[in-house]
Amino acid sequence: MARSDGRGVSLHLFQTIALSLVLTACASATPLACASGTSPMTKYELFLGQNIGTTGRVSDEDWRRFLADEVTPRYPDGFTVLEAAGQWRDPMGTIIAEQSRNLVVIVRDPVSELPKITAIRDTYKTRFRQDAVLFLQSQICAGF
Repeated sequence: MARSDGRGVSLHLFQTIALSLVLTACASATPLACASGTSPMTKYELFLGQNIGTTGRVSDEDWRRFLADEVTPRYPDGFTVLEAAGQWRDPMGTIIAEQSRNLVVIVRDPVSELPKITAIRDTYKTRFRQDAVLFLQSQICAGF
């Protein structure tokens, strides 16, 4: 998946501001009714494709280095990585099937944590020449 977005920093700034506005709107929504022993938290998920263009793949070593350099320093208290298989339609209309990894992080304060997950997403897209990295954010109840 060759990277095709040349809009750069201004697009990133726009996306960050837009997401912050959405988060603010979500914060005023009806609070979750959490079970005893749990509290409202936010779950971030990134779906990280493993193909690089049409000929390469993110190696296990590159993946371990990415986790060590980018994810662990931002989330030293923990995260989960799930192996996945997915497919998507590229801008040319071709169906692409690929192995991927699903990074899951649970946070208490989404406003302060958003820049961290955004940095991980942006770095992955750049380092591994990804057209897109799916980002999901969910309000959940969790307890540790």
